[in-house]
Amino acid sequence: MGSAKKSSAARTARIEEMRRAEQARERRNRILVIAASVVVVAGLVGGGVVLVRSQSDDGGGTAGDAKTAGRFVTDKDGVRKWEGELGRNHVTKSVKYPVAPPVGGDHNPVWMNCNGDVYTDEIDHTNAVHSLEHGAVWVTYNDRADEAEVDALAAKVKKTPYTLMSPVDGQKDPIMLTAWGHQRTVTGADDPAVDAFLEKFVQGEQTPEPGAACTNGLSG
Repeated sequence: MGSAKKSSAARTARIEEMRRAEQARERRNRILVIAASVVVVAGLVGGGVVLVRSQSDDGGGTAGDAKTAGRFVTDKDGVRKWEGELGRNHVTKSVKYPVAPPVGGDHNPVWMNCNGDVYTDEIDHTNAVHSLEHGAVWVTYNDRADEAEVDALAAKVKKTPYTLMSPVDGQKDPIMLTAWGHQRTVTGADDPAVDAFLEKFVQGEQTPEPGAACTNGLSG
């Protein structure tokens, strides 16, 4: 019992830390937007044009294969890890990912809101992959998933920052969990692997952009 209380307290502290980090990130982003606007205005006044681009932006070209050459390797804990390249370019058209749901790759410049957001309709994978880049865990299910388990998982997601949930009709198993470069199948909300996956991968070491926002994105 004491160990469970300590684990719960640690998780609560971690969630609060993530919230503070997100708020700080959003403040920095607002400052950067203001600074970029000043630069653009100054350039226009001087007769020039300043183009502000994201470091990972490829200019909005067509998507291609998402730069996801590789394969899954299953760890002893049942988590499948993607071994190979995962592109991080920003693209504005559809992307052909090699697995469903995707575990990374080129993605839309706008992320899906992932602050415990539950979507009842399918969402664009390119937006969800951007959420994975920010350290979110994506909970997905298909039409073979038990309705009660879907509801229980939705309740769990709503309480967990840096998570999102949506149906994915093309996925192999009824319920799956995905983080950047990692994925596993679970049986339902009570499966111990759910909490273990969230504990390890919500803003985990795999996160390409730790502390990046999970709000002010696309809301469905």
